[in-house]
Amino acid sequence: MSESLVAALERNALKFGERLAVSYPAGNVTLTWEELYRRSAKLAQHLNEQGINKGDSVALLIPNRPSFVIALFAIFQLGARAVPINVRLTPSEINYILANSDAVSLLYDNGLKEIGLKAAEGINLRYVENTDNFENIFRACNARDFNYPFASEDAAEILYTSGTTGKPKGVILSHNALNAVASMFAYEMEIRSSSRMLILMPLTHSAPLNLSLLGAVYAGATVVLGDFTPQNLVGLAAQEKTTHFFGAPVAFLLAAQLPDLANYDLSSMEYWIYGGAPMSKEAVLAVQKALPGQLVSVYGLTEAGPNGVALYAHEHEEKAGSIGRYGTVNTVLKVVDDQGRAVAPGEAGEIIIKSASVMDGYYKNPEATAEAIKDGWLYTGDIARLDEDGYLWIMDRKKDMIISGGVNIYPKEIEDVLTMHPGIADAAVIGVPHPEWGETVKAVLVAKGEAPTQEELTAFCSKHLAGFKLPRIIEFVEVIPRNASGKILKHVLRDQAKSS
Repeated sequence: MSESLVAALERNALKFGERLAVSYPAGNVTLTWEELYRRSAKLAQHLNEQGINKGDSVALLIPNRPSFVIALFAIFQLGARAVPINVRLTPSEINYILANSDAVSLLYDNGLKEIGLKAAEGINLRYVENTDNFENIFRACNARDFNYPFASEDAAEILYTSGTTGKPKGVILSHNALNAVASMFAYEMEIRSSSRMLILMPLTHSAPLNLSLLGAVYAGATVVLGDFTPQNLVGLAAQEKTTHFFGAPVAFLLAAQLPDLANYDLSSMEYWIYGGAPMSKEAVLAVQKALPGQLVSVYGLTEAGPNGVALYAHEHEEKAGSIGRYGTVNTVLKVVDDQGRAVAPGEAGEIIIKSASVMDGYYKNPEATAEAIKDGWLYTGDIARLDEDGYLWIMDRKKDMIISGGVNIYPKEIEDVLTMHPGIADAAVIGVPHPEWGETVKAVLVAKGEAPTQEELTAFCSKHLAGFKLPRIIEFVEVIPRNASGKILKHVLRDQAKSS
């Protein structure tokens, strides 16, 4: 079982038995590697006794708590499939995931009992359990091991994507893929058994789950759990002497702006790792000045583990905003045109990835799988250009690209310019039908105070953008629709534009 994180957990229990595996300071809860292994084995046996078998889907509605880690590894040991669900979703959204994943069991946190039980209505679940009852299960079960019957090629997780283009899709990741992405992250970020991984981003998202948590388990490092606030980030990093943290760029920017930041000893921190969006050079300089340690960017999507490319600390000075130059260990990236040919520097193309961490496919969606995986390559849908030095710069999502008069226009470029205007708080750009040009550019904006006029915005944008990229239609709204991960729901904006 060398290609399984269960084997890593078992190895850690044998090698580091009494060392700290998981700490949750807010609840004063700690688990040694021996305790984590035994408790997950007991829960695996209990789930099996309740009729949960290899290949079944078990949903987790649990925030960043030790019970999540125990439940995850119990499911892995059982050979079942873990389906982590974002705790911020509504009951109807959760119900869709339970139904689509063919979940037969739901494990929920007591604080989410009402939402979880409402979400489970109409779903034929064999077993529903509150994590508050886990201690009773551990006491009643005398198992010391559980004979896990799965192969490394078997599905370990079904992770649901953000659903920016419609209903979320279930990404199937095998034990082999998880082992590949965990070992990659441990290698790239120099995670050791002496490291202390701070996890404040939701474990129901692929990066905190498969990079931070599983990367730490692979290396035998301690995991420190909590919920994100800027104060928690610097407070726990200082108190717990953590060495690694992954978060969205905004997490670092908020922490860097704390007025009492100088009161926290952050000297233990080795790696501050960000992903989800690039950081501007100004933001990078502000974070590097405020937070000691190496600042590293990672690019990857859930369908790849998440995995892809990194921009290392020494590269930020010249290439801040880029996602990096080459794939992470055992990962190959290319930028290709619509015919699959590599593009020249300066030209736009789609990023494609080949790695052992890539998904098996989308659950019960062979059409979307065939569209995403071709000849062993994952087509990411992200449009990027290569500069003369070989660094990649994200331009936009392929599905969001506007084609006006036969010319490709990338909304993100326009959004970045619009949000530079002092009167704009938020911006989303979409293409809407045009009788002559095919599509034209529409900007949906949230104003800061009094809204600027279209003439003002056109004059401002003209300083930064070619004429064919300028928004021809402008609409001000109170709020731009986003999903639980903060991504703009452009399909909602396009539907609204069609009906108006």
